[in-house]
Amino acid sequence: MAMTDVITPNAVRVAATLGLADLVHQGVNRLDDLADRTSTDRDALGEMMRHLAVQGLFEQPEPGVYAPTELSRWIESDHPVGMREFLDLDSPMGRPQRAFASLLHSIRTGGPAYAEVYGRTYWEDLDAHPELSRAFNAKMAKQVSEISADVAKTYEWDRVGHVVDVGGGTGTLLSEVLAAHPALRSTLVDLPAASGGAGQLLAAAGVADRCEIVPGSFFEPLPAGADVYVLSTILHDWSDDASRRILRRCAEAAGDHGKVLVVEHLIQPEIRQGISTLNLILLATLGGKERSLDEYGELATTAGLEVLRTIELPSGRSLLELGRRA
Repeated sequence: MAMTDVITPNAVRVAATLGLADLVHQGVNRLDDLADRTSTDRDALGEMMRHLAVQGLFEQPEPGVYAPTELSRWIESDHPVGMREFLDLDSPMGRPQRAFASLLHSIRTGGPAYAEVYGRTYWEDLDAHPELSRAFNAKMAKQVSEISADVAKTYEWDRVGHVVDVGGGTGTLLSEVLAAHPALRSTLVDLPAASGGAGQLLAAAGVADRCEIVPGSFFEPLPAGADVYVLSTILHDWSDDASRRILRRCAEAAGDHGKVLVVEHLIQPEIRQGISTLNLILLATLGGKERSLDEYGELATTAGLEVLRTIELPSGRSLLELGRRA
């Protein structure tokens, strides 16, 4: 039965990692050529291709010759859904999936399984592989770009003089917000490896003169005295303990009058497949999770903050405005 099949899911991921669907679609369809182009063992590759042909991922019109199918189209690099990126075991999105081999560790301990597989945390692994780090930062910038316009339009930025984007990466969010609000000044705080392209992006948006880029970690003291501190899709990557530390740093920098904005998905009472899947990925990879409004409220309380209001964004995420508890 399908529930017991661990072979096919892993074979599909290997096919995606090797780019086999791309090659077959391009006409590189003979086993000898595929093995040569992918630097793999011919016989071993042949066994896997036969299995995938039985599953319908490829056709095998004659022994050692393969043809694309509607299914194989899904793991081609240019497919609009972008599934190959998530299946490619060498990509920052696909590599963490190997951690599921040690999911039992996460379920027993409540912590990430990534280090059980790779010998170091996900963040340490990115530091050790600059090409993975660059790909990860590009992926995060793309995700933030999907919500940055919503954040720029929805919040009352005209009442804000200075905003700090905490963990702001390449400046995608700030470039949108600053462009829409010419009187606003900003600071971007992130590690150098994450914020390396921020200056160029902000300059291209014509807002670099209103943004100071400060190298730093959200686990360390943040620039103090700004009106607003933004945590956009940050906290879901971290455990409750780590999230408390991040929120405390924001709270101490914001003081009595500043606000902290948290942009995240909110868990709803009904079970949703996409969120439940994402939460297992976050658990096994990072020890993080998507949270409910009540859970964010509890985290805020431990940092001396409270949820003042919640704004639903068109993208499906929510913007939580936190302020000092009375």
